[in-house]
Amino acid sequence: VRSMALPPRNTWWLSVLIERSPATGIALAAAVAAAGAAISYLRGGNLDTISHAVVNALAISSGMVCDGAKPSCAAKIAVALKAEKFVQLTNVPGVLRDVNNPDSLIKRIAREAIPSMIATGVISSGMIPKIECCLEALKGGVPRTHIIDGRVPHSLLIEMFSDRGVGTMLS
Repeated sequence: VRSMALPPRNTWWLSVLIERSPATGIALAAAVAAAGAAISYLRGGNLDTISHAVVNALAISSGMVCDGAKPSCAAKIAVALKAEKFVQLTNVPGVLRDVNNPDSLIKRIAREAIPSMIATGVISSGMIPKIECCLEALKGGVPRTHIIDGRVPHSLLIEMFSDRGVGTMLS
């Protein structure tokens, strides 16, 4: 399912809510995303399907038209909502120093280190678009981005509400 843009008046109201009462506006966007995730789950969706439903729901509520299949869409939504964190749920633990060793997880990466990590092959293949998406969010003003394993039970809650984290944080 592709997202659709809200009429300009609805988009304006959402931006007014976020500006006047960030908690209310963000709660509204979160409710829309939660509804999209719930519907996808109830229809038998897997992690990818549910992730796309959330991205599309947030795109709709923010008035953007984007294809939920593109990770950069989620980064644009995070920037538009002035998010504090941008989290990508994946099927890997995060950025690994050695892709064959899950214990080689790199917990934190400064954005300045990314070009050399790509050049040396530490960041390669399917991780490059995820990293580029995180960089897009960082450049747009999102202070922290995370790549975490969505297969780990409660990984999003652990990442959001604890100091230990479960994946790779880029800042």
